[in-house]
Amino acid sequence: MGDWFGQDGYDIRFDWGPVGAQRLAPSAAALVVVDVLSFTTSVSVAVEAGTVVFPYAWRDATATAYAQRVGAELAVGRRAVSATAPWSLSPAALRSAPFTPRLVLPSPNGSAIAAAAAGAADPPVVVTCCLRNASAVGRWLAGQGFGRPDRPVAVIAAGERWPDDSLRPALEDLLGAGAIVASLATALAQDQAVLSPEAAAARGAFDAVADDVAAAVTGAASGRELVAYGFPDDVAIACRLDESDVVPVLDGEAFRPA
Repeated sequence: MGDWFGQDGYDIRFDWGPVGAQRLAPSAAALVVVDVLSFTTSVSVAVEAGTVVFPYAWRDATATAYAQRVGAELAVGRRAVSATAPWSLSPAALRSAPFTPRLVLPSPNGSAIAAAAAGAADPPVVVTCCLRNASAVGRWLAGQGFGRPDRPVAVIAAGERWPDDSLRPALEDLLGAGAIVASLATALAQDQAVLSPEAAAARGAFDAVADDVAAAVTGAASGRELVAYGFPDDVAIACRLDESDVVPVLDGEAFRPA
């Protein structure tokens, strides 16, 4: 009997959130985490600057202890940034903060998915992707032989959370996932990668707004929320399609450039 929810038989697969990652990861050779606003965008900015990034699910006392254990600075909430704690989940804040070689970056969405994958008994290769580096990630995956029948890729849109902690599918993550599906499929064109219907739909969503993806992300709920809360620069940075060639890959507990 086939694993319908694992999307077996397809070279490039797509699903949502931690549960989707749990279903797709066991049969995937590579897991691509997409959390555009803002975990994976922040990872791309930090790794691009030379920082090693440790994903962590929660920003609490355990995160403090974890940061001490791995010898890293701990990112704070966007509104908690200060002279003594300048690192946060804000890509704009990370760009203006002093350089740190090691950073723990907690997030209940993308970071939690990455951290869970890292702790699996036999984890796939875990990569973070956002709009900034979608083409670079696609080229790298194809160059490493991923996206073929014997090495399928699972693309996971992290999404956000509703107040009751249920998953809120977020347009920016759907578009980021669609961008990486499009990039990888293009890089594998001669091999004719087979997309699951879920992955094909994500690609279709991205293709529909690719000419002005910034307008779609800025006008969507998450973008409007961040702008209203005073973080328009975070949205602007996240919307810069293919600005970066850096591919963050999970090496042990931390993301480093491929």
